[in-house]
Amino acid sequence: MRGAYWGSGAGEPVLCFHGVPASAYLYRKVLPALAERGLRGIAFDLPGLGLSDRPTSFDYTWTGLSAWADRFAEALGLTRCHFVVHDIGGPVGFDVIRRRPERVASLTVLNTVLEVSRFTPPWVMRPFRWAGIGEAYLAAMTPTMLGVLMRTHGVLRGLSHAEATAYVQLLKGDDGGRAFLKIMRGFELTTAFESRIAASLRARTFPAQMLWGAQDPALPMRRYAPAIARLLGVTEATPLPGKHFIQEDSAEQIADAVVALAGSPR
Repeated sequence: MRGAYWGSGAGEPVLCFHGVPASAYLYRKVLPALAERGLRGIAFDLPGLGLSDRPTSFDYTWTGLSAWADRFAEALGLTRCHFVVHDIGGPVGFDVIRRRPERVASLTVLNTVLEVSRFTPPWVMRPFRWAGIGEAYLAAMTPTMLGVLMRTHGVLRGLSHAEATAYVQLLKGDDGGRAFLKIMRGFELTTAFESRIAASLRARTFPAQMLWGAQDPALPMRRYAPAIARLLGVTEATPLPGKHFIQEDSAEQIADAVVALAGSPR
């Protein structure tokens, strides 16, 4: 199955995991910022999103996505790299860490969730999980509608119409978004999955940090960050200007933090 990715720069690789309803396009500002600082930024499209393939028979659960991401990193020759995870790219990335902890040189966590068994998707995303309603909601998702949702939940500065159009096109792709809906309905909100990814982080031997969009209404920092901070052994998340899609508003600060962590001990 074909996977698509964006890359910029040279030096130690930084592998960036996106969430929903996004794609690697979300990291278009972060990658050149990493390159300017001497690292090689790589962001890939998960199956079913962006420019990666959207097979009908694929396992779009977090477990299936993490298995594919692990193979994709292997295909890119990334035997050791720095991880940046966001949104459902958090659980997916954490499960990749479980599969291949030796691949990870450092971990930067952006607005995501660890206690998945207690997680309730925000209202703007919940309709996608319901049969029939999700299809109608997605069909109605125009660049204008997405732009409004992004201003309320995603970004501080707003998106241009061209940027909103790119997000929608990369979301719906050539299958009208059917694979995306499978991802939304494949969330593994179980104690078994939660225990599995928590154990992978508890056993880590690499440095980690947390950055959070301070104005995120979808995953509020005070609700979701403390559990991750406790498990990682960090004092707290570092708040940055931004809502949920912090990469849009704070790309330079994210790159600075990744570079600083890349040279630090555990």
